[in-house]
Amino acid sequence: FKNGILPIVMPQDVVDVLMADAEKGENARMTVDLETQTITTSDGQEFKFDVDPFKKHCLLNGLDDIGLTMEKASAIDTYEAKLAAQRPWA
Repeated sequence: FKNGILPIVMPQDVVDVLMADAEKGENARMTVDLETQTITTSDGQEFKFDVDPFKKHCLLNGLDDIGLTMEKASAIDTYEAKLAAQRPWA
């Protein structure tokens, strides 16, 4: 998922339905909704999929490894200031 692509595993019968829908060519309008963890086919069939909550959070918020670190910037700054006060020689 580090490149913004989330592989998911679906049962074969669901994959068959999705592939049949995809074969409709330009009439195929599948919707993948990461927030609700659903895939909806052009005729309205909806299929749920499982996603690791951490990966979901990262993808929904556009976070890579650097972004994750920056999310904690305030806590890191607080820790470093506290450490500098406790150990000024370090």
